[in-house]
Amino acid sequence: MSDFARAPLAAILGPTNTGKTHLAVERMCAHSSGMIGFPLRLLAREVYDRVVKLKGANQVALITGEEKILPKDARWFLCTAESMPMERDFAFVALDEAQLGADHERGHVFTDRLLHARGREETMILGSEALTPMVRSLLPKAEIIGRPRFSTLTYAGPTKLSRLPPRSAIVAFSAEQVYAVAEMLRRMRGGAAVVMGALSPRTRNAQVAMYQAGEVDYLVATDAIGMGLNMDVSHVAFAGLTKFDGHRRRRLSPAEMAQIAGRAGRHQRDGTFGSLMLEGEYGAEFRPEEIEAIEEHSFAPLDHLYWREGDPDFRTIDGLIRSLERRPSEAGLRAAPEAVDLAVLKRLADDPQVRARAKGDNVRRLWAACGLPDFRKTGPDHHARLVARIFTHLTEGDGRIPQGWYAAEVAKLDNVQGDIDTLADRIAGVRTWAYIAHRADWLASPETMAERTREVEEKLSDGLHERLTQRFVDRRTSVLMRDVGGKGAGEFPVIVDEQGEVSVGSYAIGRLQGFNFEVDPAARHQDRKMLLATAERRLGGEYEKRAAALVADTDDHFSLRTEADQPVAILWRGHEVARLGQGKNLLSPRVHLDRRIDRLSENGREAVIERLKNWVREQVERALGPLRAAGSAAQDAGASPAVRAVLAMLVDEGGIVARETVSKPLAALTRDERRAISKLRVRIGALDIFMPDILKPEARRWRTALRTAAANEKMPALPPEASVVLPAPKEERERARLTRLGFRATGPQMLRVDLAERLARHAHEVRAGKEASVVDEALVTSLGLQPQAVAKLMRDIGFRPAESEAGWIWRGRERRRPERKAEATGAFAALAGLRRG
Repeated sequence: MSDFARAPLAAILGPTNTGKTHLAVERMCAHSSGMIGFPLRLLAREVYDRVVKLKGANQVALITGEEKILPKDARWFLCTAESMPMERDFAFVALDEAQLGADHERGHVFTDRLLHARGREETMILGSEALTPMVRSLLPKAEIIGRPRFSTLTYAGPTKLSRLPPRSAIVAFSAEQVYAVAEMLRRMRGGAAVVMGALSPRTRNAQVAMYQAGEVDYLVATDAIGMGLNMDVSHVAFAGLTKFDGHRRRRLSPAEMAQIAGRAGRHQRDGTFGSLMLEGEYGAEFRPEEIEAIEEHSFAPLDHLYWREGDPDFRTIDGLIRSLERRPSEAGLRAAPEAVDLAVLKRLADDPQVRARAKGDNVRRLWAACGLPDFRKTGPDHHARLVARIFTHLTEGDGRIPQGWYAAEVAKLDNVQGDIDTLADRIAGVRTWAYIAHRADWLASPETMAERTREVEEKLSDGLHERLTQRFVDRRTSVLMRDVGGKGAGEFPVIVDEQGEVSVGSYAIGRLQGFNFEVDPAARHQDRKMLLATAERRLGGEYEKRAAALVADTDDHFSLRTEADQPVAILWRGHEVARLGQGKNLLSPRVHLDRRIDRLSENGREAVIERLKNWVREQVERALGPLRAAGSAAQDAGASPAVRAVLAMLVDEGGIVARETVSKPLAALTRDERRAISKLRVRIGALDIFMPDILKPEARRWRTALRTAAANEKMPALPPEASVVLPAPKEERERARLTRLGFRATGPQMLRVDLAERLARHAHEVRAGKEASVVDEALVTSLGLQPQAVAKLMRDIGFRPAESEAGWIWRGRERRRPERKAEATGAFAALAGLRRG
């Protein structure tokens, strides 16, 4: 490290797998602050995650075009080259893959950073050895330090897809070629992970994690893997050796081939490279001189880098364009080819409306808008229309993009339906709006909008990962085919995790919910029978284990399902295991095991049935104990026929029966017999005979469930637990159902029987001589009873409207004089003066 101490500016040059990036990260973390510029958002994110583990999230920043994590106390910055905050002061600065200064599209950015990005204590330029002469020419004071490759890279020749060794990466140069190779690998070798530059970091990480974990042995990628993305790759196979560089289709240079091939072999492990034998692929064979250059890491040195004015003239549009097209005066630098941002600027300069707005500071704002990357690759003409609209918003009103329009554009992309290309295009679209959200002066609420775009991108990324996996990964199929066919049976253990996911070996085949096996919804239709057959063969022991767990489980893990429009069922840990049916009486229902439990042995089934019966018995006793006690008393041979008749009718009706229904046996009861019935927690009211306990919510739920099960019907909707007054249904069946639940019909409303009894008791107390209104006005008001409902109830109690003059209120046979009359309004005015009929 003494070399670095002596050299404030050092160029670390060498082939891939020399640890240059790792060294830069170490040096940055040794300083009080630092920044590294990377060629890819994916690589910046990868290193950001690594530094966060070392320094803590509150100390580390990530800045890319579409993503910004900037804690207020951040000291170490990981950025894409374009997003490096050049105005900030850092102790350490590094630029990765600096040889990209020779790239047609982005070269001028890397050249600008190479010339101007400096740390006050140390600066590092990382790149390939081909950059050496340019560093010597442009940075004569820089110390050049070579780095040898840690491992050997050897040419392995052409290989058929069927003979590719495990842990291979296949590199293709178009999305179509990536998909074609991945499809073939799925059919022949079980599948592959897919990595492309268009993927979001979240999707790319999910795909790489699948490869790194050994779920698949192959990776199909574009040349994006050449830029420092670290993976466990032993062999790199080139599906082609030509690419379209934005201008023409050309053969890769040996340096580009080496950049990609160098992904094979990490640290001290050697790697190999070669071509993939695919019919009809032009130029898929390496030339001898290319093989030698790659193995020896010997490439033609760069003789130029692309340059563009980094401090352009913002006084006028024309001056801005002239300064951006200015040719460099320094040897070794060439004017950069026209990039998308400049092409868009030229098109907008011809727009009279844009030119009219681009005055003064708005010229700078126009250039910032032109810097919006064309993530969707729509071309300068189409992209210029979006930039023009954004610039228009930035130069009118409050100078910000309308939040409504922005939100609507993002909402259009919030859709995970579609194929791989559709989702990838939506992710590219979201990147556009994420870039805008990270321009703090373009939106009124940039943080909120940035969070919104992040959410959408994550959702789309997860959807894209799912599509990629569904389409290109199917190792599970080969494992299950051997299992179902009896070949190697038992080779792969069956595992059921805590969430119920069933795996054969390391491959998920579905989920076991209680005793119900559900095939993995991601499985293809043609695979479903095979998965079910596997479950049938391999889950017998698991079913018996679950049966034993059910029998031994505590009561709090069982519940009764009483959702509306569902059959009444017993749930164990949230899963249906049985349904209730008609038994010998209402309180003793039959337990019907779920058909899926038929897979159990006979002893297992019997044990489960007995456990469920005991649970139902205990729950019925807890909720409806008084009703069961009344039923036992109704069968007492020592009781009088009248007592037995009243109780039997009461129990048959579930604990509530209209008084008029049992009027004959009720009239035959002696005072002692009435008292005995009352001790059974039965209330003999003026209108109804009922048990107050069964009006409680849980008792009401169980009563309804047992009646429903006995009738082999689906559960009806229950009224809210706190309901005491309900609108009277028009259908007779619904009124009858509410009557059984403990509500009495009172014209347009239905009133719970205990409150109807309370109003009746009040009226009879008044009749007995108590100074008050016949109607309990306070209670009627609090209940919200309508006048017609009160009138119907009072008639049922035995009162009728007075025939005397208005304003008189009857209390028994006695009238109050007008001067003693209480105010009667609303419901009470309609009932003023009721007398006993």
